[in-house]
Amino acid sequence: MSWVDRVAARFRRKAPRRPEARPFAFDSQSRMDVASFAARSRGADQIDLPRFQSTAGDQIDSKHLDPTAAARLRLRDAFTPSQPVSDRRMFAGRRESLAQLIRAIEDQRVHAVVHGERGIGKTSTLNILSQAAREARYLVIYVSCGEGSTFDEVFRVVAAQIPLLFHRDYGPTHPETERGGVFADLLPASPVSTRRAGDILARVTGTRVLAILDEFDRAESHQFRSAIGELMKDLSDRSVRVQLVISGVAANLTELLEYIPSIQRNVFALELPKMTESEVRQMIKKGEGASGLAYPDEVIRLLISYAAGFPYLASLLGHHAGLAAVDAGRSFVSRADVGAAADQALLELKSRISRRSQLQIADTVHHGGLGALGALARAAQSSTGRFTVNEVGMASADGEEQAKRQLLETLVNEGVLIEGAEDEFGRRYRFIEESVPLYLSLLASRSRSLETPAMAQA
Repeated sequence: MSWVDRVAARFRRKAPRRPEARPFAFDSQSRMDVASFAARSRGADQIDLPRFQSTAGDQIDSKHLDPTAAARLRLRDAFTPSQPVSDRRMFAGRRESLAQLIRAIEDQRVHAVVHGERGIGKTSTLNILSQAAREARYLVIYVSCGEGSTFDEVFRVVAAQIPLLFHRDYGPTHPETERGGVFADLLPASPVSTRRAGDILARVTGTRVLAILDEFDRAESHQFRSAIGELMKDLSDRSVRVQLVISGVAANLTELLEYIPSIQRNVFALELPKMTESEVRQMIKKGEGASGLAYPDEVIRLLISYAAGFPYLASLLGHHAGLAAVDAGRSFVSRADVGAAADQALLELKSRISRRSQLQIADTVHHGGLGALGALARAAQSSTGRFTVNEVGMASADGEEQAKRQLLETLVNEGVLIEGAEDEFGRRYRFIEESVPLYLSLLASRSRSLETPAMAQA
């Protein structure tokens, strides 16, 4: 036996004997502990915590069946404050504005500029316009502009969505067409000039192209804006079958486009106004039909008062009020639900405002300036952001008028909420943060309703 075998044998003799395997048994206490643990494990998914009521496929989750889940699902489709309207059945108001846009594009063959305050419904209107254009067999292209948008980038996005099938020099049986080629395949590697872009688009045939440039006000480059204006003029002068629709936050046409005097006759400018009371009512009634909840007339009147003509605010309040009714187990919305919805909306709007502005607002309100702040906010909303002293809607009492003027200049000097500047119209003012006017107008309306017994009654 080798020394390796002898060492191995020695270790085998010293190794302890393994006990015989026996069936594992629980005593009575162990059985209770295990049963308790199993019960807790089975009920782990039933802990009373917030949870989703439906699946990602918009189906009610059968594992967490809730009698209110179906109502919530209908409600979120009835009011969509965080998203523009895409379903024409839920599109309310704006009928005349939509008709004006279609006539300008179809009959006058001009480009269109849609401008107005944020939250006024520009993108929703463009969505419905796009659907109508596609039904008329227009090729509709949508581009959302950003701060760093350049002409070359935006044009390449547009060209990439125009098939070579509609190119004058290519036919349906051309190899490039059969391979799915697009106009962008014909572009040079170097940046595209406005003249080159016009030459390429002049080759469009067999259809009409509608290129929508949304959020145009976000583009900071003056060169980009000027190039788009030049392209619009070039396309019109050459009767090209391509029209641009530009949308953005602005008080007028020249705030969106660089000033090009000769382009005025080639552009239809539409300022989207606030919704009328009847249009807001129509929006709420459509939401009522889609959600299955009843919105009594007194509730609708209160919603109209709070919304102040803004479809975003009307949708937000209608949605939150409906949720409050569902949570209370009711099939109708009460005035108290609208009050709770306004408070919830104020919290959401406030969260979008800087801490510095929040403190300035709180201090002004504490010193009795909420009414004046509300007047300034309404002036800003009525003039698409920029307003003059005369547009503030001063009270007839001389003392109140003077107080509002002093508050305005004080806020400008402090440079937190409002800034003032001289332009061709004289001295004008604007809120530095775009979320502030909507917050202040709703805050003032909510305060007035609570101070008036008839308005505050639930």
